[in-house]
Amino acid sequence: MMKNSTEILELTTTDQWKKAFPIMKQLRSDLVEETYLELLDEMKNDGYRLLALFVEDNIVALAGLSLRVNFYNKRHVFIYDLVTNASHRSLGYGERLLNYIHNWAIENGAEYVALESGIPRIDAHRFYEEKFEYDKWCFSFRKKI
Repeated sequence: MMKNSTEILELTTTDQWKKAFPIMKQLRSDLVEETYLELLDEMKNDGYRLLALFVEDNIVALAGLSLRVNFYNKRHVFIYDLVTNASHRSLGYGERLLNYIHNWAIENGAEYVALESGIPRIDAHRFYEEKFEYDKWCFSFRKKI
C-alpha cells in the first residue's frame, strides 16, 4: 500500500532534474546526465513538463509530457516518459501518476492522452490496455539519419 505522505509536483530546477535522473535512466538507459540535462532544457522550451510522484520526500515515479495539437489526436497530452523506480513498482504509484495526468488533461481541454511504448515492454502494454483501457491503434516508426 502507498505511504501517507505522497504528492505530485512538476520538477522545474536543475537540482530537481538531477535528483530525478537515476529514475529516468531506468527507462532511458542510454542517457548520461549531461545529455539528459541538455535535452531536458531544450524540451522544456518546447512545452515538456517533468512530473514527479514523491513519497516521504523521495521521487518514486516520473512522467514527462506535453500538451499538443495535431490532426489525428486533436488537443491531447502526449506522455513521452513514464517510469516508476524499480524498488517501488507494483505499489500503485504509476497508476496514481497516470490518473493525475488524465485529470490534468481534462482540466487543460485535451481530447486524448497518447503515449508510445517500446515493443518489448509487454507488462507496460498490459498496464495501459487492461488497467486504463488505452487503445493500441497505430504503429510508430523512425529511421536514423
